[in-house]
Amino acid sequence: MQTHFTEQDLQQPHLREAERVLRSCVHCGFCNATCPTYQLLGDERDGPRGRIYLMKQMLENPEDDNVTEQTRLHLDRCLTCRSCETTCPSGVEYHTLLDIGRAEIERRAPRPAAERALRFGLRKALVDPTRFRALLRLGQVFRPLTPGALRDKLPATPVDAGERPVGARHERQMLILEGCVQPGLSPNTNAATARVLDRLGIGLTPAPEAGCCGAIDFHLNAQDAGRARMRANIDAWWPHIEKEGETGVEAIVQTASGCGAMVKEYAEVLADDPDYAEKAERISALAKDLVEVLGDEDTERLTLREHKRLAFHCPCTLQHAQKLGGSVDALLTRLGFALTPVQDAHLCCGSAGTYSVTQPELATELRDNKLDALEAGDPEVIVTANIGCQTHLNGAGRTPVRHWIEIVDEALA
Repeated sequence: MQTHFTEQDLQQPHLREAERVLRSCVHCGFCNATCPTYQLLGDERDGPRGRIYLMKQMLENPEDDNVTEQTRLHLDRCLTCRSCETTCPSGVEYHTLLDIGRAEIERRAPRPAAERALRFGLRKALVDPTRFRALLRLGQVFRPLTPGALRDKLPATPVDAGERPVGARHERQMLILEGCVQPGLSPNTNAATARVLDRLGIGLTPAPEAGCCGAIDFHLNAQDAGRARMRANIDAWWPHIEKEGETGVEAIVQTASGCGAMVKEYAEVLADDPDYAEKAERISALAKDLVEVLGDEDTERLTLREHKRLAFHCPCTLQHAQKLGGSVDALLTRLGFALTPVQDAHLCCGSAGTYSVTQPELATELRDNKLDALEAGDPEVIVTANIGCQTHLNGAGRTPVRHWIEIVDEALA
């Protein structure tokens, strides 16, 4: 794609990066074929190609006062599912351009006060696990008074996590990112992970100082706050990685694929930070989704006493961002589970971080379409690999949705 940035424009790092991405696009339109919002709305501006043109026009004309709320609306409607990147024959890094475009539109077309308040509230409520659990308990107590869009996301009763084994007894150690909302919404996910890894001789080293991965802030256009969280996590993990005179942890395990995608991009996001670039590269190299960890282990040591019929929903952050599509399916099949076929498995369920709150109508339509596809094979349980997808799909009150590691843990003899 031809660009028209001036030499002065290209002195700015974000415009230089934008030009690099734009020039890789040949505007073929293949991306629209797999874009969930384009399929629903049929508007070129609600597909990747149209959004690229909108961002190109905006970034090439920094003094143009015609950047409107309509431009922001079309960028807001993007799920950042990155299905377009999987489809693109030219390897366009659409998510990189989108981060630049969203930051620019935020500066040039400020949001109404109500939208700013909602986004600020989401950032403050979700990123702190202690605060989130307290708010969750309040929501459960006053459930009838909670707005419908939020009420559907609340577990009806507190969830029991079960006991965790003592990880320190194993020579092999890994860190685990506990997450921000997952400990409240599905505390058994990480506990089940610890129990399964314990059977394989792997212990989990606690790092309580580590918090939110930074994705919530980053994708709500508070990118500086997101980078600050990334640096804080690196500081929390670093002593366990660089242990003097001892072997450091083997990996940093993520059980939420959205967090995993973000941690694997620390190196990219902090590449220009002189104090953290090298450390961020090491962190991203150590980051592993849980399925990558188990995929490398001898799972024949895990004896399962039951094998439920499952439908697997592969989160966008697992298949499009981390490029691990098919990995969970293969592992579950290897363990003996029967998986039902899922049509259009590449399409987003509509959760997309906070998207289901900021764009509830589109998110609900995408969710219902996804559940129709998942339930077509009459599974006993739907399993997934991301807490956002799990909560969003469960909100419909249809087939139960759980993290796949919980089902493996329960099936162990």
